[in-house]
Amino acid sequence: MDLGLKGAVALITGASRGIGLATARSLAAEGCNLVISARTADALAEAAAALATTGVSVTPIVADVTLPEQAEALVAEAAVAHGGFDILVNNVGGSQGGRTIADSTDADWLRTLELNLLQTVRMLRLSMPHMAGRPHPAVVNVSSISGWIPQLAGSGQYGAAKASLIFDADLWARELWAHGIRLNTVSPGSILVPGNGWDRYRQANPEGYEAYVTHGFPMGRLGHAEEVADVITFMVSPRSNWINGRNIPVDGLEQPFAAPRR
Repeated sequence: MDLGLKGAVALITGASRGIGLATARSLAAEGCNLVISARTADALAEAAAALATTGVSVTPIVADVTLPEQAEALVAEAAVAHGGFDILVNNVGGSQGGRTIADSTDADWLRTLELNLLQTVRMLRLSMPHMAGRPHPAVVNVSSISGWIPQLAGSGQYGAAKASLIFDADLWARELWAHGIRLNTVSPGSILVPGNGWDRYRQANPEGYEAYVTHGFPMGRLGHAEEVADVITFMVSPRSNWINGRNIPVDGLEQPFAAPRR
């Protein structure tokens, strides 16, 4: 299926590894030109070099989108490089602090909201003028099934932050559609990526990992970043034009089962 993305320009945050990098690969395979961003220069340069072998234009920009001035510079540089952009994938996220009320501070909650919600709002605000008027502009915000399954959230602050992205999708989609921009949310379940928390847990506690996979996943395994990336790619393509303001789970029917500490 031709997704109609050849020649489009995509800005992806958190694109040096994991779901962000897999999304960049998936979009490049469809002929998208890329602006990729992350905080770590070396990892971003390595990702950009690998992506450039696909034949598309790749512009790497080191930025921490939780810092307003760096987010502003990122969007401005992306717009100048390509005269605007068609796709925005807000992939940056994370959590700070402990799992309980008692061992998480005000600063932990504020930092977690900044990592997930506030930087997303900032990127939307900054990007709207550079996406409006493009042929098929679209946004995907990467949330998590932790946003509606408390037992999988790991912490209250992370669950609340991810839930906010899902809750606001309808509101934001209505506002952005006034500028012709679609917005949807994609919510991954547990994803196994080399070097991530699940990979470390699998190596440190293979029996506990196997028990969780066996009982928590009807499909018998964790997800792969590429499986999430392919859904994101479809959701930003013109092929999904009749989907707006929705949340798309990509979780293999994951269900709570004594979620381990990782």
